[in-house]
Amino acid sequence: MENFIFQNPVKLLMGRGMIAQLSKEIAADKRIMITFGGGSVKKNGVYDQVREALKNHYTVEFWGIEPNPSIETLRKAIALGKEQQVDYLLAVGGGSVIDGTKLIAAGLLYEGDAWDLVLARRPVTNTVPLSTVLTLPATGSEMNNGAVISRHETKEKYPFYANFPLFSILDPEVTFTLPPYQVACGLSDTFVHIMEQYMTTPGQSRVMDRWAEGVLQTLVEIAPKIRENQHDYQLMADFMLSATMALNGFVAMGVSQDWATHMIGHEITALHGLTHGHTLAIVLPATLRILRKSKGEKLLQYGERVWGIISGTKEERIDEAIRRTEEFFRSLGLTTRLHEEEIGQDTIVEIERRFNERKANYGENGEVTGEVAREILESAL
Repeated sequence: MENFIFQNPVKLLMGRGMIAQLSKEIAADKRIMITFGGGSVKKNGVYDQVREALKNHYTVEFWGIEPNPSIETLRKAIALGKEQQVDYLLAVGGGSVIDGTKLIAAGLLYEGDAWDLVLARRPVTNTVPLSTVLTLPATGSEMNNGAVISRHETKEKYPFYANFPLFSILDPEVTFTLPPYQVACGLSDTFVHIMEQYMTTPGQSRVMDRWAEGVLQTLVEIAPKIRENQHDYQLMADFMLSATMALNGFVAMGVSQDWATHMIGHEITALHGLTHGHTLAIVLPATLRILRKSKGEKLLQYGERVWGIISGTKEERIDEAIRRTEEFFRSLGLTTRLHEEEIGQDTIVEIERRFNERKANYGENGEVTGEVAREILESAL
């Protein structure tokens, strides 16, 4: 096990009716800007619950934070927040709204263009306090300090790090009305978050391995049941908590991490707008195929513990583990090949160029260069 320092200060409020706790968790003298996405919260009752809970607080609303939040939109939110002298932020939405609000929290206290903060590639600690009401489980942004910010003008997408939310509210009932495609992408995102921290070097930590495998097994078990009945409270509670636990640092303690699949997926989203979780369903199986030699021992462990694969030669068991992984994503209703989304060789060439330009060497061993990214994408065709 590698040395590590772990701290996660986020307070989770989980369960039915917890949105009402906003009035107790946020001081009455705060000037709050509430950030939203496209308006689904007005259809599922979340908006009314938030408004009722904060009826005695000063609030201003900002709407329109899109999937893969763009700096172009977030600049408008920052300008509004400064104009209204906002000193507290509440993100109500999924990972994109929360990600975008993290940059807003930093931008409100920054004199220049907030895009500078993204390009600086350094965590920002001088921010306005932020809390969240999660409506779409997927990214884990409600319990981590990370975000991903896009720039539409140049089709770029980069990670950004700031302060953790003070608290996050998770009510599984708000997920009942989510479109099935969004649920599928959320399940995929959660699964791959775990894999990025688990499918690396074997023998680093029994605790982290078993914890990661437990979440993966949970996802495999609940996914088909969610497809049948998205209104089951216990199923959606398990999904919501799995997504949070997948990327709040708990399964990453003392182990190496990969993230090559994510970096490739981000480029596909930037270039084509394909939902992030969907890109991961396409890229991960291909990544495992191309990196099967360096990840072989962990693939065998994963195949046995998650999928119950115990017979056959080593190579046959690895093949079956990868096949089961791809089949899992297809069972969610997601495509797993680039050609199914009409993405072809031009995109592969551009992503290789971008990786080479930034001298990329992603993965736990630094082996995913531009050339290897091209091999992965060609395997995903």
